[in-house]
Amino acid sequence: MAESILVVDDEQEIADLVEVYLHNEGYTVHKFYNAKDALNCLDKTTISLALLDVMLPDMDGFSLCRQIRQKFYFPIIMLTAKVEDMDKIMGLTVGADDYITKPFNPLELMARVKTQLRRYTRYNTAGVTQEQDEEIDIRGMHISNISHKCMLNGQEIALTPLEFDIVWYLARKQGKVVSSEELFEAVWKEKYLDNNNTVMAHIARIRDKMHETARKPKFIKTVWGVGYTIE
Repeated sequence: MAESILVVDDEQEIADLVEVYLHNEGYTVHKFYNAKDALNCLDKTTISLALLDVMLPDMDGFSLCRQIRQKFYFPIIMLTAKVEDMDKIMGLTVGADDYITKPFNPLELMARVKTQLRRYTRYNTAGVTQEQDEEIDIRGMHISNISHKCMLNGQEIALTPLEFDIVWYLARKQGKVVSSEELFEAVWKEKYLDNNNTVMAHIARIRDKMHETARKPKFIKTVWGVGYTIE
């Protein structure tokens, strides 16, 4: 069965172009020009990934992303015409997994869609390799690469597939400091660029889910100027 992609963009030409490229890759596309219709679709359709424009007529894409994250954990890629770092960070902190700035190369967008879907598929499939059979316990945090679940004092933390990969990588490197560059390239499988705030934004969101503060975190600690560590 073809994977279903939700496309929400009020610029019809862009939405139509994205739809053509997605269809050419074999995906089923559910295309909408406003947030209300997209939310209605989610109530009756199984979605594998969402592409959300930031500027929508009835609700901004950040708010739509936040609402989706209340129920669903499939990957979300934000489509934005804004290039400021704070706009990118905003999208990531409300639950988006990636963003791409307009105007974009459709082939690059398709590559990012495939990357996120591979991660999501792996997250929802039982492991078959030795690495995926690992389970790690760290002071009340239990993380399993079999079930792809992270438990904190017996309570499950609702991590997205990407957030799980971040915690899993840091847990496997327990006691070592992992630079932002290493973490980004290991999890995102892309070349790290200077002034990239993506890792910082996701770490902040994970800490929020763990009910931790940046000043006194119990698990993911910042080593200023170096990176992150789980001791």
